[in-house]
Amino acid sequence: MPDKDEPARHRYEKLVNRLETLMRAALKPQYKGYGGQLVLSSGDLKEMGELKDIRRAVREAGRRLGWKPATRLVGDRLFVLDEREVPEEIQQLAENAAAEAMHRARREHQ
Repeated sequence: MPDKDEPARHRYEKLVNRLETLMRAALKPQYKGYGGQLVLSSGDLKEMGELKDIRRAVREAGRRLGWKPATRLVGDRLFVLDEREVPEEIQQLAENAAAEAMHRARREHQ
């Protein structure tokens, strides 16, 4: 007789794999796996299931990626963040990229 929890385990593993793919796709290669973040919309959340299951799957997917995953529910969106300490060189790259983006935005609005 098949295990009655097998379908639930399969759905959970599928959710973890989907989240891992989304989280990996959100990474910028130049940041060497650091600075990960993902925002799941209310539509994403409805499609994925119960919030507690999504958060659990995020933690598993994050561990697979080497993240220290954290989630924050803000309104109807779930923010997924990598809370690891970022090495100085990666932090500097991110700060430079942000400064360049702000500079471009100012030039476009002048």
